[in-house]
Amino acid sequence: MKKITTLILASALGGAMTLGSYKLFLEENKGAVYPIVLQKDAPKPQVVNYAIPAENTDFTKAADATLAAVVHVKNVSIKEVQDPFSNFFNGGNSVRQYKQVGTGSGVIISADGYIITNNHVIDNAKFLEVTLNDKRKFKATIVGTDPNTDIALVKIDAKNLPYIPFGNSDNVKVGEWVLAVGNPFNLASTVTAGIISAKGRNININKNRGAIESFIQTDAVVNPGNSGGALVNTRGELIGINSAIESLTGSYMGYSFAVPSNIAKRVIDDIMLYGNVQRAYLGIIPDDLNADKARFYKVPNTEGVIILDVSDEGAAKKAGLQKSDIIVKIDGIDIKKYADLIGFLGSKRPGDKISLSILREGVEKKIPLTLKNKFGKETVSSVDYVNYYIGRIKPLSETEKEKFDIDYGVKITNLNNRELKAKGLQNNDIILAVNNIKITSLNELSTYLKNNENEKYITLQILDQRGRVGYVSLMLN
Repeated sequence: MKKITTLILASALGGAMTLGSYKLFLEENKGAVYPIVLQKDAPKPQVVNYAIPAENTDFTKAADATLAAVVHVKNVSIKEVQDPFSNFFNGGNSVRQYKQVGTGSGVIISADGYIITNNHVIDNAKFLEVTLNDKRKFKATIVGTDPNTDIALVKIDAKNLPYIPFGNSDNVKVGEWVLAVGNPFNLASTVTAGIISAKGRNININKNRGAIESFIQTDAVVNPGNSGGALVNTRGELIGINSAIESLTGSYMGYSFAVPSNIAKRVIDDIMLYGNVQRAYLGIIPDDLNADKARFYKVPNTEGVIILDVSDEGAAKKAGLQKSDIIVKIDGIDIKKYADLIGFLGSKRPGDKISLSILREGVEKKIPLTLKNKFGKETVSSVDYVNYYIGRIKPLSETEKEKFDIDYGVKITNLNNRELKAKGLQNNDIILAVNNIKITSLNELSTYLKNNENEKYITLQILDQRGRVGYVSLMLN
């Protein structure tokens, strides 16, 4: 009887401690940036035996190597809201500004202060502050962002910093032990352990049309404030950036998701080398293979990516890929579903050469291919962005400037954007400005489109041939 009573008391005490922890950490730390909730070559990792017993796995070396290189990121942004009282009593349109403070994590990737984090951690920041593991604080500047992968690169003015080397995320195995390192609930330098639960997860959380989702899924505990933190293997190599959790409550409920390091590394390399992300495309319309479709295509495989069609100017057609081909491997890596394909392409750039293994009429073939950009090229010219998003453009003549009494703007000569046509735009309409910035040349328009291609949309100010001025939104993502 004494043993039973003792057991009951111990259970009650444990429950009270758990409830107290919940009240302390979940209810009193509401400033953390929540992970998105679902409601230069990488070094080669060592070959290890992943089947060793859990009790023989040493997490201490990886923890020691990574804790000092994971930072706390504070984002101060300004939110504008309509003041309903001013509108009601004064008939005005008053806007009030509120300061918002969010927190997340980041990973130092170089000794001179480059830090990788999630785009949603630093989004709309007016001020960024980074706190190191040793409590030093620095103002951070944004180097570049990529909303399509939820990756951002920031920089602090510091030297001789500890950093985490990149691992090869293509080599990680389901069942492999990993550590998640970050700052959940503003608790600095927190390490949790788990295993890789799955690879190539597409959870449809990024609503951009150009989104790349091929997450590493893990059961390592990730909570609000962990966003932008490190997912590392037992050798202390960076294999992912923690980004999202699957939850009904906003806190950890069993699974979390990380952007693979190969995708993250390629994004930041592009930002540093080119100023924007160089996205690689095959030029196909894809579909996932399954058992029913395997019977239709008369193939033994039930996993792979079916090519429903190929674009005229894409890399696939030039390489000889055809409608109904089924992609099963790229560079020896299994492609079981579209998310695997997207994940692989996310780690490449236009001009990279790859080898595809395909099934054509049940026979496996290998096809070499050179990846291209969305314009069907390996490099970008000054007019590609304008041609792709709008159509053919030319400068205004002096007669046109005199007719409308303007000294800026460019004329649409061949509109090829169907969405803009549906909104009423026509050939010979004049683009006066983009997001209220006057446009005076084709190069200005092209540069603006290039610099803002990660935005969901921009606003064009249009002057039609009858002299009427209007505004229309142009979807970019």
